[in-house]
Amino acid sequence: MALNAVKHKGASIRLAWAAVGISEPCDRHSPRLNDDNAQIADWLIRLTHIQKNCGFGLCYLFLRNVKGYEWHHKRVYRIYRELELNLRIKPGKQLVRAKALLLAVPAFINECWSMGFRHDQLSDSPTFRIFNLIDDYNLKV
Repeated sequence: MALNAVKHKGASIRLAWAAVGISEPCDRHSPRLNDDNAQIADWLIRLTHIQKNCGFGLCYLFLRNVKGYEWHHKRVYRIYRELELNLRIKPGKQLVRAKALLLAVPAFINECWSMGFRHDQLSDSPTFRIFNLIDDYNLKV
């Protein structure tokens, strides 16, 4: 876009970069394509065709550890995405919970007891524990 402004409007290249809002390296950069990209794509297609549930991580580790290629993981991942080999992340199954049962209310004294420990400490004393034992029966008047 900046080069178009220079060619047709007669502006300087620096002024065109400032007007467009891009930097010099960004405008001058052209991606380098080489034969390794085709080889990476071929390997990725073969691996995912053989093993359907093979994700990027397993493919990359196979190429690096088993085959010995030293391609950068970002490059391999870019080609993996361009080939649209991304696996769908399946949502977890939702558990159906049963409705909670009502608590049993004892009908008579000494039918059901609850026990437990309480722990506490005052600011200037050692800690202490108390054993609690309670009858669950409530007299309804």
